[in-house]
Amino acid sequence: MEQPQTFPTKDGEDGRGGDIVTEKFRVRSTRSASHVQLACRGSHCAFPVDGTALCVRSTADPPQQLLILRGHHQPITAVAFGSTEHPLVVCSASQDHVLMWRLDECREKALHGTDPCGLVLGARLGEVRCVKFSPDDQMAAVCAGNRVLVLHVQSRTACAELEGHQGPVTAAEFCAWQAHVVVSGSEDRSFKVWDCRTGALMHSSAVLTASPLLSLFIDGESQQLVAGGAEGQLCIFSLVEGHHYRHVTRVDLRKETESFYARRPGESGLDRGDGVDVALPVLSLARCDLPPGPGPGHGCLSPERTGCVWVGSSAGLFILNLASFELEAALHYKEFRNLSIQVAGSCAVTSSRGKAFCLLASMFGNEIAGLELDPAALVRSQQHPHLGTQLSVLPSSSVSPTSPLYFGVAEATRIKPAGHQQAATQSSLRDQPLVFHSRVRSSGYMAAPHVTMFSPKTNVKSGCKRPSRRRSTHTCQECPSDSPPPTQLRRRLAVAPGPVAVRCVQFSGDGRWLACGLADHLSLVFDAHLTGAPAVFSGHDGAVSALGWSHDARWLLSASLDRTLRVWSARSREPALCLGTDVFPEPVHHAQFYYLDSFVLVSSGPEFQLLRLHLDTRKDEIKRYKQRSRCTRVFRLPTTGAAEITGLSAANEFYSHLVLAASRSRTVEVFDLNVGRSAAVIQGVHSRPPYQICQNQGSSFTTQPPQDYNLFATTAVGDGVRLWDLRTLRCERRFEGHPTRCFPCGIAFSPCGRFVACGAEDRHAYLYEVGSCTFSYRLPGHTDTVSGVAFSPSAPQTWPLLPRQSPRSRLWDFGEKSVRFRSKTWYKP
Repeated sequence: MEQPQTFPTKDGEDGRGGDIVTEKFRVRSTRSASHVQLACRGSHCAFPVDGTALCVRSTADPPQQLLILRGHHQPITAVAFGSTEHPLVVCSASQDHVLMWRLDECREKALHGTDPCGLVLGARLGEVRCVKFSPDDQMAAVCAGNRVLVLHVQSRTACAELEGHQGPVTAAEFCAWQAHVVVSGSEDRSFKVWDCRTGALMHSSAVLTASPLLSLFIDGESQQLVAGGAEGQLCIFSLVEGHHYRHVTRVDLRKETESFYARRPGESGLDRGDGVDVALPVLSLARCDLPPGPGPGHGCLSPERTGCVWVGSSAGLFILNLASFELEAALHYKEFRNLSIQVAGSCAVTSSRGKAFCLLASMFGNEIAGLELDPAALVRSQQHPHLGTQLSVLPSSSVSPTSPLYFGVAEATRIKPAGHQQAATQSSLRDQPLVFHSRVRSSGYMAAPHVTMFSPKTNVKSGCKRPSRRRSTHTCQECPSDSPPPTQLRRRLAVAPGPVAVRCVQFSGDGRWLACGLADHLSLVFDAHLTGAPAVFSGHDGAVSALGWSHDARWLLSASLDRTLRVWSARSREPALCLGTDVFPEPVHHAQFYYLDSFVLVSSGPEFQLLRLHLDTRKDEIKRYKQRSRCTRVFRLPTTGAAEITGLSAANEFYSHLVLAASRSRTVEVFDLNVGRSAAVIQGVHSRPPYQICQNQGSSFTTQPPQDYNLFATTAVGDGVRLWDLRTLRCERRFEGHPTRCFPCGIAFSPCGRFVACGAEDRHAYLYEVGSCTFSYRLPGHTDTVSGVAFSPSAPQTWPLLPRQSPRSRLWDFGEKSVRFRSKTWYKP
């Protein structure tokens, strides 16, 4: 056995060698340990030597005395440590015996010169592929053949024999919060959940992958089950009570590795140009403890809910974030040429006190090596390049005089207060002469006498109220931050008499009105309580593609596929401004008010435009066809690479300098309009082009921590919803519990920022809590795809729309909030 040896940094990559990985020892055996379950626990590791001997070694410096434990007559096939530190036990299994060793007793006997003896837990059980201890070390699960034997450690008897798999059982795990629950994975490509007290089968999954399952891991904090397959697929399930072992997502380790390196310019993937297709079987899974600095969770979300897991493969080690399901770091053995093992046949990893230790067995040789890793240094070496200035939705400085936004600020400062304007008007009238004409006619000697046709009522009591044509009974109240999500269906409403699709829906900022854009060129405005007839806004020649309310709810913005943009007065229902094809050469996909109604933000083709509107609803009786309102283009900026913009978002509830744009190049670009240029580009946000960006803007009725406003969500067809943090430019969560394989389904933040709502193709609406990776509620009742959602900032309701054959809306109770849903019916030609 060789002495511990530290290898230098790889040539050409200074700072990435000994600081990250160090080979502590290397052992050469007469028999290969490939495909043997190795064990690591705390500062100890255990592995078979020469087939039948068990070697226990300490990973601490200086290394303690080696223990060579003998007692098997057949080659050892599985090794496992106990779950508790004191006393520390290790179990070894072969075809002849399953032995348990108490390390303190074995070390004491070795010091006295006697041979340690193990306790026989089972004999002649067949080929054992895996051994696992319960959290209290009172039971041990032994995977032998197609069955799982649960052995009692003290009495050394079989508690239960779990049978039901159609292939050899390859992995088993005890549930951390329910010690009597055992999960087993098999070569039949499925997992089963057992109650070892009664031997009953609690759950049996379907076939998960095309190849056998090799490893299992249960995360106690997020209560998730991770199952790894031989082809590099990771399937994650929720073990939360009431979720019924719900499938959360599926991760392709090779695709995630390619995406990981694609987001980091200058680095390549596994092949390094040699053209070899490297397989990534998931050999082992273990918890990864990262410090709070470089690891996940230092953004807006709590770090205790964003754990990581080590994924050991034949080509390297990977750190997977269990919140965003993306790689935090990747370590490939081939990058460190001085490592003894370049291709691993079996692997075991453990984390303790900021360090990690990995035990590798060679795939083709007889060597076993121990590696010491620094996870923090590994993550730091592969972090995204720092931008220098941290981005934030909330501005940290005033508007620069050279900024395009300064035009709106200067205009606002030049507006006189109402009192000064009234005083100036009175003074101008007082200074004018009493007679305004040069020639004065007689006071009516030749004219017919005037007849009083109408006399106004001047004795109206002050208590009387004038009738309003659009009276609203809506009452505004503050929304508690701990309101429950919607669960009860309250109301249904027909939006249109015929099969008309609703393309977009938008609430006003005060929560009093709801605007709906239809495919029949109309826009409807409903009262928040859905009472009375809606206000109809007509004038477009194409389907309405976008709607936007001003912050004061006085103006409604509508964009259409006919390449026109119209601004409507919410009171008179007449267009105050119409912009046509001379301004927008391509269809307008997104339009909104921006910077507290100072500007209008419009995306058309590969660029977005910043427009300054001067709205005047007065009409000249002679030239009524001529509009008094006018528009000024303040700024325009294309995306990087001139890719078409598919989604645009900017805050209008408060002042913000940042504009977010998603494009067909699968990127999200952040523009800082205070300096008038692009500030950051996030590459590969989805596997397909994202079609919507939604920011957490809150509302006037709720209060959120300032850092929560930096969250925004993106969605793409077939790729779920991803939650991002502007300060770190990284994905914090991934929501994939809703099916969206063909049609775009909209998303929306709740006013409190705790929930994300989205539509789905299974005729349901889904509500996700931002701190969880699976949906909290699934709202039924629709008859077709739910393609859009919108939260009300104040009212306690929710609404979905069913446009085509059954254009009805459904209303759910939401405590102190509301969410409204719409759906479309699609027809085949």
